[in-house]
Amino acid sequence: MEPNNKSHPKEFILLGFADRPWLELPLFIILLITYPTAMMGNIAIILVSKLDPRLHSPMYFFLTNLSFLDMCYTTSIVPQMLFNLGTSKKTISYMGCAVQLYLFHMMAGTECLLLAVMSFDRYVAICKPLYYTLIMNRRVCILLVATVWLSGMTYAVSEATVTLQLPLCGRNTLDHLLCEIPVLIKTACGEKAANELTLSVVCIFFLAVPLCLILVSYACIGHAVFKIKSSEGRKKAFGTCSSHLTVVFLLYGPAISMYLQPPSSISRDQPKFMALFYGVVTPALNPFIYTLRNKDVKGALGNLMRKIFTSKR
Repeated sequence: MEPNNKSHPKEFILLGFADRPWLELPLFIILLITYPTAMMGNIAIILVSKLDPRLHSPMYFFLTNLSFLDMCYTTSIVPQMLFNLGTSKKTISYMGCAVQLYLFHMMAGTECLLLAVMSFDRYVAICKPLYYTLIMNRRVCILLVATVWLSGMTYAVSEATVTLQLPLCGRNTLDHLLCEIPVLIKTACGEKAANELTLSVVCIFFLAVPLCLILVSYACIGHAVFKIKSSEGRKKAFGTCSSHLTVVFLLYGPAISMYLQPPSSISRDQPKFMALFYGVVTPALNPFIYTLRNKDVKGALGNLMRKIFTSKR
């Protein structure tokens, strides 16, 4: 079926949890707490990574990008969620929906690839320590990050643009908290098998392939770590890698369950809870996961806090 732009409504009604109104206030309070927490935690990581000379390494360069991504990621959806849950007006303009669609999926795609790059960095650091500074030099790090951002942008622009061209036949109700590609495909009318197939193929590249590379990297890392004679060295390696693996599974698990199945087979409530999880919970937990298991970051945060309190005296 040819795209019918006339079928595009001026605004969308986001039903959210309208069928469960008792959930709205608790979720509103949770988001009101987790959003500022996520923002402050990620800002803290960016600040200490920039201000502490001991953290001027590829690992923290990538971590700074991850924190910035998480801030953009949550900001693209949480204000809309708060508006949806906190007011009786459950609408978003068509243009607002399109902007959210582009930003959310650009950040999500970029983060999936960035986590794979971070696992490669850990692989080189632990398995090829003598070549680490040669392989992971500043130019290579900047090139990797630029490639990741460009790939995420390409994915978002292509997939979101194609999805927005689908005819909606006058439908303007989305059973979701935000505008997300699978839900828009499911809502569209007419022939959409090609869109479902394209989304699945693209998501294999952005989800399945990076996850396989991450698992292979950590299999090699695990083999190398067991060869380390120093118990302190093994502990430090496991501490750094376990933080990254925790973040990987928190993001990839829900994302795979949402995107690597046809949108038509997605249950009614699945998109809402998955969006809350990988769009809000994961970015809020990331700073704590990386901080609590990393002595360098904890030390740098402690130094930063001492400097702040000392300067106020």
